[in-house]
Amino acid sequence: MKLDKPLVLAGREFRSRLIIGTGKYKDFQTMRAALAESGAEMVTVAIRRVDLTQRGDDSFAAHIPDGMTILPNTAGCYTAEDAIRTARLARELGLGPMVKLEVIGDEKTLFPDVPELIEAAKVLVAEGFVVLPYTNDDPVAARRLQEIGCAAVMPLAAPIGSGLGIRNPHNLRLILEQASVPVIVDAGVGTASDAAVALEMGSDGVLINTAIAGAEDPVAMARAMRLGIEAGRLAYLAGRIPRKSYAAASSPMSGLIA
Repeated sequence: MKLDKPLVLAGREFRSRLIIGTGKYKDFQTMRAALAESGAEMVTVAIRRVDLTQRGDDSFAAHIPDGMTILPNTAGCYTAEDAIRTARLARELGLGPMVKLEVIGDEKTLFPDVPELIEAAKVLVAEGFVVLPYTNDDPVAARRLQEIGCAAVMPLAAPIGSGLGIRNPHNLRLILEQASVPVIVDAGVGTASDAAVALEMGSDGVLINTAIAGAEDPVAMARAMRLGIEAGRLAYLAGRIPRKSYAAASSPMSGLIA
């Protein structure tokens, strides 16, 4: 079996390959319990939708488990200018330099606006940000973001919040083949088996929000995602058998007892 290596982002090693979101939970208590059960070490926070300056026992920040790294994201931005401004705000709040970069191009599908995304990535990388861009499953766009200097690429598996799983595994394989930075599947995961498949294919991690927060039991689903990712990674390292068109006996056909 291949020797495993930790997920490395911005020079920091992470044991967990799950990045978990903080939106859509019914209350802060459920969110905190799910974050803890997931085993994740990094949580995403939408800077434009959450007030991190609030303090006190009932504040958002108070329900992030100790030791978890906050990854600010630019969710809700539709232009490069807005995304750049939001990333700078996160840095002013003391959350930099790592940022999940989102520039949305369509309100219905929430697919990224790739030209605006690339423009924002250029500016933020030049300013010293560690950029993790949410992009579509386009190998060319992924390669371009990598060449700009992004620390990872985060291709969608399916539209945000759809729960459809990996809709285009071929494109994901192409992205993985050419990648020299971590590839983190972002958006579209619906259940633990989707997360397992992403890791079995060789993805370095998965970012999940809706599939956990929107589950009937978010805490149980958080644990299921953690186990699915662990199983998928182990299967990738173990190496699956080749696919065959016909049966292959699991026991020898010669030397049978008459």
